[in-house]
Amino acid sequence: MAESTGEKKHEATQYRREQAREQGQIARSQDLGSAILLLGLVFILNFTGPNIIRSLLEIMEMQFTAEMYWSTDPREVIQNLLIVISKVSIALLPLLAAAILIALVVNWFQVGFLFLPEKLNFDWERINPIKGFERIFSLAGVARLLFSILKVTIIGAIVVAGSSTQLSSLISSAELPFEFVGSFLWSTVFNASVQTGVILLILALADFGFQKWKFSQDLRMTDQEIRDEYKQTQGDPALIARRRAVQRQLAQQRIGAAVPKSDVVVTNPTELAIALQYDPETMAAPIVVAKGADAMAKKIRQIALENGIPILERKPLAQALFKSVDIGNPVPVDQYTAVAEVLKYVYQLKGKKMPNLKNPNAA
Repeated sequence: MAESTGEKKHEATQYRREQAREQGQIARSQDLGSAILLLGLVFILNFTGPNIIRSLLEIMEMQFTAEMYWSTDPREVIQNLLIVISKVSIALLPLLAAAILIALVVNWFQVGFLFLPEKLNFDWERINPIKGFERIFSLAGVARLLFSILKVTIIGAIVVAGSSTQLSSLISSAELPFEFVGSFLWSTVFNASVQTGVILLILALADFGFQKWKFSQDLRMTDQEIRDEYKQTQGDPALIARRRAVQRQLAQQRIGAAVPKSDVVVTNPTELAIALQYDPETMAAPIVVAKGADAMAKKIRQIALENGIPILERKPLAQALFKSVDIGNPVPVDQYTAVAEVLKYVYQLKGKKMPNLKNPNAA
């Protein structure tokens, strides 16, 4: 029933997550970046503010007291403007650099490195009014609206509470020196900004968790999507099964032709089977003509019994030959002695004279 109704009951696969990421579908909270940026800039401005104010005062003093204030020469005016711009830029450079750095770090924390040049292409869907209304009046749009109202309410409450407690002090500070008034105002703004930033950060972290959960829910897959993805990445299961069946059939045919020509079958005794053949006139060393595990090993033993091929249990030798020797290759030097003993025993069973075996790598 779940499959027929298309219920998304499976967690998204890694492939689906990678495909969504390549299309720009990611879980992120815009409010998280705004909250951290607000807190970061407030604290940085608390340290760089005096330097910025001094620079602005120097610029004002230079502009309103120097002779260049009365100059009408266009070249002097442009030169003066460039000086002002350079001084203001130098004063604001730490603050701007910190803002860029904070924004990059927050986005990297949420998304990581993600480069999507195709998103720069023009897309009519982005300016489609129908799609726009659908996004606005969707469940996600309503949730964002309620979340925004909650933020505005909290921020307004903080501002009102902070202003009411500092109102009397603000009124009484009107007769105080300018420096004290400025310090008092900045202290009030700083405290209110920090409180607002902390509240926004808490809400943003909650929103980030909700976005990750919603993104995971949106990526969940139905049974049909699982099957379609498997076909896309691995191929049609029916074709894979058919291909494996053909491979098994070909392997059995090779075994059926090779095992009857072997001299002995070495087993594990049930998991592995290796068929060995040795012709002293044409071979420098015994050769593995067939090998298999589990069902294939059973098939090799069956063919060997049907053709009167001796079967010997030699666990270490069978394991070593199965791991290190491919079909059609001679046995390795380190196993040559053990194989020679097996062949010698087989020759004794058959009442034949044992050929003079020599290590092919011996001097």
